Amino acid sequence: MALVIRNAQKVVQLRRARLRRDTQTLLHILGLARFDLGLICVDDQRIQTLNGRYRGQEVATDVLSFPVHQDLRAGDIPKPLHQDDYNLGDIFLGVEYIYGESQAHRQDFYNVLTVTTLHGICHLLGYRHSTEAEWKQMLQKESNTLQLFNRFTGARLLPLTLNTF
Repeated sequence: MALVIRNAQKVVQLRRARLRRDTQTLLHILGLARFDLGLICVDDQRIQTLNGRYRGQEVATDVLSFPVHQDLRAGDIPKPLHQDDYNLGDIFLGVEYIYGESQAHRQDFYNVLTVTTLHGICHLLGYRHSTEAEWKQMLQKESNTLQLFNRFTGARLLPLTLNTF
């Protein structure tokens, strides 16, 4: 597995080591340790541009996911036929946005970053939250994964989709 983390912003000081460790733990829990993943950390301006271009929403956001395996149903793990297909895709993390949210809610930035990364991974695995049924399914996946993550690491993280509906 290759986990590539690119810090393409200068607004928030970022320790990539913790993000790497937490992401690798999440991938292991999800049974995705053999897959490649790209994490690109960007500022509000870049995430807003991407959000406008790909989702038609000209606002900053916390995470955008771009899956390699487009046709996955929620919870399916890709079944690559070739070594080159062991790639989940790329996740753009709006770290400036995430930092602002963590400060506004008096939460640890790296905890929120980890939960947001999990949320992005779930999107790469076909999870959505456009309807209440999809939201419940994604919430269950995030809750179960974070429960294991918390047990392994001693953290007390909660899902991002907890208060969506």
